[in-house]
Amino acid sequence: MASSSSTSGQTRRTRIVCISDTHNSTIKLPKGDVLIHAGDLTNQGSYSELYKAIQWLEKADFEAKIVIAGNHDITLDSSFYQEHGPTFHNKNPQDTTECLELLTSSPTITYLCHGSTKIRLTDPKGPRTEFSVFGSPYSPRNGLWAFAYDGKAVDLNPSAAQASTDHGSQELTAASLWSEIPLDTDILVTHTPPRGNCDVTLGCPFLKKRLSKVRPRLHVCGHVHPGRGVERVRWEPGSAGHDVDEYLEASVEYWEDPNPDIRSAKLSLVDLTARGDNRAVVFCSSAPSTAGMSGGIPSDGQLLAPYVSCTPLSLQDSERRIVAGPTRLDGQCRLVRPGSGVASGPATLDDIQLPTSKSQESNTSRRGRCETCIVNCAIVATNWPHTGGRRYNKPIVVDFDLPVWA
Repeated sequence: MASSSSTSGQTRRTRIVCISDTHNSTIKLPKGDVLIHAGDLTNQGSYSELYKAIQWLEKADFEAKIVIAGNHDITLDSSFYQEHGPTFHNKNPQDTTECLELLTSSPTITYLCHGSTKIRLTDPKGPRTEFSVFGSPYSPRNGLWAFAYDGKAVDLNPSAAQASTDHGSQELTAASLWSEIPLDTDILVTHTPPRGNCDVTLGCPFLKKRLSKVRPRLHVCGHVHPGRGVERVRWEPGSAGHDVDEYLEASVEYWEDPNPDIRSAKLSLVDLTARGDNRAVVFCSSAPSTAGMSGGIPSDGQLLAPYVSCTPLSLQDSERRIVAGPTRLDGQCRLVRPGSGVASGPATLDDIQLPTSKSQESNTSRRGRCETCIVNCAIVATNWPHTGGRRYNKPIVVDFDLPVWA
């Protein structure tokens, strides 16, 4: 797949509304350009459940709508349903072909089942941006649910198997499964989170390893309801002995929802554009350069010193510090370095380690992929049996600067 980078080099703000794990709920959606649903539209994937969810999504006013399945959307995994369907729908078996066609025949929904596509926004009133996206429904096995793998092998769903030409058998390792994510992916959508990010330790380590190679702009996921949140990961080249294409997680910034009250009409917004005091995600066609920097701010307006958070701290905040572990201080987002101790004072350009000759990728055009924003956007906040009743989260709205195609 060709890269989705704009030949003009121009970018424009694109608003992406992220949801997942709606489980038959049809919440009110905020306005945006792109809607992403990261799986578990239903509880048990019946035709009536899927029909209701898809009718809701089709009525939503977005220029592009990207949807993947989750482990609860069992009829969309035909091989799983053929074997285990009676366990769920013994008295009322469902037609998997009809269930799948609800999505594949939708005129407004792009349904991805372990596959990729390019999205180009063409509405003259819209941002006219473009991006490549890969979507996959798979998650580590946890009980009897669809699209599951045990960490060593996965029985690939036939619809996904037909889309892949890289394997001769439907049995493949989990590492091979995630290796099919194209390196030029701009936005990654998976049902499972990666291990260590928005996952309450339940994410997939194989996905995390691939994520460190692809390093997309945005990774949207769900599945682990208590993991709802946003983490901004900064990548740095691995040391000697690591895969030349594999970067390491150098630091993480933790987002705090500015408007978590489900009754509030205010957005749960993550602003990753270069407007105002924000620092846009570092994602360019080459490695970052220190040329033109003054006081830690490069000439293009992106703050590379890794401290500015998703909800920016005041540049005059004398209390900024680096802490060890996933800790929020004073209700603010703070930078966390894996294995680091407490450090006083603001971060400086000395904290930025640019790629060196010992750790350069063979594909130098990808060295500018320095950051990924990971979003777990689970809407249902509770787990079965929902003691005290179901509770809900709001959609997470992400503003991104994406390349303009025309």
